[in-house]
Amino acid sequence: MRLGLIIYGSLNQQTGGYLYDRKVVQYLQAQGDRIEVISLPWRNYVFHLGDNLSPALFRMLVKLNVDLLIEDELNHPSLAGLNYLLHCRKGYPVISIVHHLRYNEVRRIWQRSIYRFIEELYLKSLDGLICNSKTTLESAQAILPLKIANSIPSVIAYPGKDHLTGLVNEQEIESRSMQNEHLRLLFLGNLIPRKGLHWLLAALSRLRDIPLRLHVVGDESRDPHYARQLHQFVERSFLQEQIQFWGSVDEYTLQELLRQAHIMVVPSSYEGFGIAYLEGMSYGLVVIGSREGGARELISDGIEGFLIEPGNVSALANRLWELHIDRERLAQMGIAARKRYEQHPTWSESAEKIRQFLLCIIS
Repeated sequence: MRLGLIIYGSLNQQTGGYLYDRKVVQYLQAQGDRIEVISLPWRNYVFHLGDNLSPALFRMLVKLNVDLLIEDELNHPSLAGLNYLLHCRKGYPVISIVHHLRYNEVRRIWQRSIYRFIEELYLKSLDGLICNSKTTLESAQAILPLKIANSIPSVIAYPGKDHLTGLVNEQEIESRSMQNEHLRLLFLGNLIPRKGLHWLLAALSRLRDIPLRLHVVGDESRDPHYARQLHQFVERSFLQEQIQFWGSVDEYTLQELLRQAHIMVVPSSYEGFGIAYLEGMSYGLVVIGSREGGARELISDGIEGFLIEPGNVSALANRLWELHIDRERLAQMGIAARKRYEQHPTWSESAEKIRQFLLCIIS
């Protein structure tokens, strides 16, 4: 197949969504498919909307020599109108990889209404959907007219499990959990409000009697103002000795931090799936995630971890306290998390589902 892929910035960005895109591209290339990556510049949402009026972008897309064009849904503001202009000129179908929809995020009502309108406009312009979870597909179908929602081709392909080794056994998980030292927490995600690190820090400020350590791994450049607020909160709350900010790290450092941690905590306001949870489970970490979004397809509340309502700081603090004082339960849940990880599909299995879907679209 000859394919195009539209993204913002570099394919090598360290986020779950870009990891997903990158793994799919690598698999398709390994099967002999040719993929042309079209990178649009990162700007703010309003300037992205202006891409729909770009003659240069329109001409470039019209001239693409591809059998099918894949668009990352993150690019929806740049393409929501442009796709309609392409309909009468292009000779290829347009498919979107949907990681999560922006209208699901916790925002002001007027903001969510705008995002919902533009994302609905975008989704209606597509010939098919690749979704990272059942929840993501359902949220896309929910804003489409019923006739389109029932007829648009789609496939659910979960993020794969095997980009980190996670070579731990039950004995190691149990031994790590029973160590009567600091409760070791790991937050993994870009420092943006949606990921909920501010809620985790607020919870830790209530747990003064627990010896704990939190390692924060994530890019601080996506929202520098928010990152500064987080650092300021840590200083005001006198949590500097308990919390270490790592920024972006290489794979070796990440694996070492995962190997040493007890609990992965990413209390997001919304996750389409949450690759960070899966990465934690690969090392037998108890995972605490959001009740909103696709995490509930991976985490059974009280089995491999806990699902928390976004913003419920008290519930989050209580769960951390419970796991600190009950190390046997911490071990049991960590072992259950590892077993759940082992049942999850690999990247090759998920990417092959996507490839077969694409072949059906163009056949």
